[in-house]
Amino acid sequence: MTFRLFAGVPRRVCRTAIALGAVAALSSAALFASVPAAGAATPSCQTGGLVVWLNTEGNGTAGTIFYTLNFTNLSGHTCTLRGYPGVSAVSLGGHLLGSPASRLSGHPVRTIVLRNGRTASATLGAVDTGALPSCAMATAAGLRVFPPNSTASRTIPFPFPACSNTGEAFLRVDPVS
Repeated sequence: MTFRLFAGVPRRVCRTAIALGAVAALSSAALFASVPAAGAATPSCQTGGLVVWLNTEGNGTAGTIFYTLNFTNLSGHTCTLRGYPGVSAVSLGGHLLGSPASRLSGHPVRTIVLRNGRTASATLGAVDTGALPSCAMATAAGLRVFPPNSTASRTIPFPFPACSNTGEAFLRVDPVS
């Protein structure tokens, strides 16, 4: 027994309809292949796709000046940041001054989805080095910043009072938000 899909329709028209249907199915498959599957992980932001900058209008309180450390995504795609940035004071020659910034607890660590052109931030606290008795005073030429979960850094020019000896925690940082 033969089953005719399009009874009463000429074969040429049937073949054309079937061919167009196949083309439409292949086109749809190609379209969906380029779209990430539902639940696919958004990649981590890479240092090369971020502009890292500091809002130098600090807000001081109780011997610490707080600055906003910013991460602007210019990679051309959405990415994520999660956790604490690595921050250190550096000399004009790029050498580390003192210890890296300590992590301030008490703020939740969240995954930040950063669309292209958007900015995430972290609060950076710089302690008044004059109030630290064992601080070997120096002037930092800037900050070396590693975005969260990155091994590549950016250096931000920013002269400020620092301690040249390690073990003296004069920088503190919050997680990105």
